[in-house]
Amino acid sequence: MAQESSHHHRVVVIVDENSNPFELGCATEVFGLRRPELGRELYDFVLCSPTPATVMRDGFFTLTGVAGLDAADTADTLIVPNRPDTEVPRRPAVLDAVRRAHARGARLVGFCSGAFTLAEAGVLDGRRATAHWQWADSFRERFPAVRLEPDVLFVDDGDILTAAGSSAALDLGLHLVRRDHGAEVANSVSRRLVFAAHRDGGQRQFVERPVPDVPDLSLAPLLAWAQERLGEPAAPGADWTGPLTVAGLAAHAGVSPATLHRRFRTELGTTPLAWLTGERVALACRLIERGEERLDVVARRSGLGTAANLRARLRRETGLSPSDYRRRFGPGGPPAAGRIPAAAAARTP
Repeated sequence: MAQESSHHHRVVVIVDENSNPFELGCATEVFGLRRPELGRELYDFVLCSPTPATVMRDGFFTLTGVAGLDAADTADTLIVPNRPDTEVPRRPAVLDAVRRAHARGARLVGFCSGAFTLAEAGVLDGRRATAHWQWADSFRERFPAVRLEPDVLFVDDGDILTAAGSSAALDLGLHLVRRDHGAEVANSVSRRLVFAAHRDGGQRQFVERPVPDVPDLSLAPLLAWAQERLGEPAAPGADWTGPLTVAGLAAHAGVSPATLHRRFRTELGTTPLAWLTGERVALACRLIERGEERLDVVARRSGLGTAANLRARLRRETGLSPSDYRRRFGPGGPPAAGRIPAAAAARTP
């Protein structure tokens, strides 16, 4: 675990009886490990539990040696328990800890069935959230005041964030690292995880993956090719002009735009245009973090075209203007290890 210190943003995970080990492991991997490749630690990380010994899901193992529940009162980000027995009420002490954290402005995170914990604590009424698709109907029935979005990977509602399921916990964890420390750091963490650096929260939870006929029709080679050409003008003889377009992707893949759209929906759960835009915004963020101050240059090199489009896209994706993003994550900005108050975190619409 990361060393505890007063100047790091503190992430606290509440582990309760029958909690899922996988999401606990995701939180530990993203927020708790030392980052020697970055030369610094990103977070303080603490596990806590209302009991000295906590039996994990299906009695697979018992967790001991973690902090008491009072550690939740020190959290800047509090990750709440998630467990498969969603109909079993959470402990009153756990719900009280969640309510106290919310009242003092801590950021709350629910992985998978953690949305049930947040809703039972009463902090999700009138708010956007998601949960695993298999519990969507029961969640709506029990918590009709929550604006459930059942077919997305995760929902960022500012100070409360929820992820749909197991692998989506990693998506949300990397999203939080990106929000707190910028795209470059998030990419470094994702490389260590050998996990996709950026899957937008609006992608579908359930993606059809039929067994392919040979030859392999995976989109991976096309995506790698496109990532190297996001801001490049068309080469002589290419079927697009200016920065790469959906038509250019389709031409390189040798399929129609409609077929490419279907393949993106099937394999990635998103559209080619949404994928291109997300990749361009991520590239723009990296360019700003590396010190490029000219917005027209960032817009051109990332394929976003104009400074006006860059401003609009960056604000939509990060909640920050380019100048605010530069102050927060660019060279000479605030130390990335410094505490980031939850109230100041960017809101993704």
